[in-house]
Amino acid sequence: MPIRLPRPVFDANAAAGGLGDLPEWDLSDLYTATDAPELKRDLDWLERACESFAADYQGKLDTLDGPAMLECIQRYERIEAVAGRVMSFAGLRYYQNTVDGQRAKFMSDCQDRITDMTTPLVFFSLEFNRIEDARYAEVFVASPEIARYKPVFDRMRAMKPHQLSDELERFLHDQSTVGASAWNKLFDETLAGLTFKPEGEAEPLSLEATLNLLSEQERPRREAGARALAEVFGQNVKLFARVHNTLAKEKEIEDRWRKMPSAQYARHLSNDVEPEVVEALRNAVVAAYPKLSHRYYRLKAKWMGLEKLQVWDRNAPLPIEEKRTVGWAEARDTVMSAYAGFDPEMANLAQPFFERGWIDAGVKPGKAPGAFAHPTVTEVHPYVMLNYLGKPRDVMTLAHELGHGVHQVLAAPQGEMLASTPLTVAETASVFGEMLTFRKLLSQAKTPGERKVLLAGKVEDMINTVVRQIAFYDFECKLHAARRAGELTPEDIGSLWMSVQGESLGDAFEFMEGYDTFWAYIPHFVHSPFYVYAYAFGDGLVNALYAVYEEGLPNFQAKYFDMLKAGGSKHHKELLAPFGLDATDPKFWDKGLSMIAGMIDELEAMES
Repeated sequence: MPIRLPRPVFDANAAAGGLGDLPEWDLSDLYTATDAPELKRDLDWLERACESFAADYQGKLDTLDGPAMLECIQRYERIEAVAGRVMSFAGLRYYQNTVDGQRAKFMSDCQDRITDMTTPLVFFSLEFNRIEDARYAEVFVASPEIARYKPVFDRMRAMKPHQLSDELERFLHDQSTVGASAWNKLFDETLAGLTFKPEGEAEPLSLEATLNLLSEQERPRREAGARALAEVFGQNVKLFARVHNTLAKEKEIEDRWRKMPSAQYARHLSNDVEPEVVEALRNAVVAAYPKLSHRYYRLKAKWMGLEKLQVWDRNAPLPIEEKRTVGWAEARDTVMSAYAGFDPEMANLAQPFFERGWIDAGVKPGKAPGAFAHPTVTEVHPYVMLNYLGKPRDVMTLAHELGHGVHQVLAAPQGEMLASTPLTVAETASVFGEMLTFRKLLSQAKTPGERKVLLAGKVEDMINTVVRQIAFYDFECKLHAARRAGELTPEDIGSLWMSVQGESLGDAFEFMEGYDTFWAYIPHFVHSPFYVYAYAFGDGLVNALYAVYEEGLPNFQAKYFDMLKAGGSKHHKELLAPFGLDATDPKFWDKGLSMIAGMIDELEAMES
């Protein structure tokens, strides 16, 4: 398909140079084309399957014995797999070029059709949750085959107190494509269509390329990038404020009808994590701001010879760091070597991503910003999206997303309903992949200067993963609370943003005019409210896991792979027990935060 360009856009692949051949997705393992006969076959099958499922089971779930319930669940799971396959294909094509009207139309048409076809299935969770507890317990011990599904339905039944009437649930299902989903697409298409003209740059840049300037060696280029971002965000801030106001209000209405005790509670339920565990994590991180981010950034200001850091200095390389571009082949070899050093099987699992078109790496016009690993469906394989520009941080992003991919491959045998992992645990494999890559590079450092650069880079990554994400979480908490009191102006949202930025970054920073709009481009706020604490959860968990690994826990690799293979079949407490860890222990988080503090201790010692 031709790529439509709304206006001239920076081509990062051509400009960066030295990256080598960057891989692109081959989506043919899902479908070969939008008019593929297999796609039409699956959509036709899905329509018949949904109708027959409703006819066979609606009003009868509480009468099914164990074998009949198992057949029912397996039929439902098959419907989920086929619908997931269609939407994965449509969604991945769309994210390759969100400004292509034909791709956007194809995804919307698929979404509309599948929403219509699956409306008859709304009864399933509602009726399932009305099964009496004694009957439910009896059915799910009928055989090992059905017992394995119990964790899925235990999580489903946690929604029982928040369930609406069948009619209201059907209404919410039907209108979903013109609610949050439509605002998400508006946000994505607006971001992808923005261009920026930093001072000194020959051509307009995409969002991804402009954000990339913030980690350039030359300070004037960083400042130019930050000011260009502020200018364009400011020009569009009313639209972004409208998106946030609408989504927060829609969430408030649904939460109120469902009698959710807080705006965050639905995310905790979906993550299968206790609210008090998240609160303990949040409080531990906020209490640690002075010994982590505040202390580190004062140290960084000293290294850079500055009285105060500006926002464009936050991710700046150290003055002693050599500027270089990391080619794709080097990035691949670095990550694969680190994975193989942990266990050859981990590298074997990652290999197909590079060889079979499972990674889309280049920055291209209209492509969605950021990076992700999408599991698609368990009978196919995951796909990884990057915007690779050859920065050292991009190597860590590759390690991170590849960790997700390996996790998704290992969990796939659990099947469609059990493979999906709650977000808190889902970040474990990704952050662990980063840690393996960092430790590999650190062991190869030849001079104190190289070690300092690597340690500082890792500390900054961990601050971005822990401190910054908890600050994001606090921003969302404040935003949703404030929206319940009324409409928020862009200035109102900006004030909430600045309150958490100042608290989390500390007194080493000055904030330029316009930084109060930088909330506008964060996709998690729009797509997945309160998702962000999962990053901090995952980082703390991995720090604790890695400490156990370094201490030489017997059979660590086997236990680690077993944890990933479990997918969503176990609660985080059960998953961590083989490692002697417990995330419900308030002191658990201090262990992970102490690892970051220890790295800052080493950096401070290098100054003496």
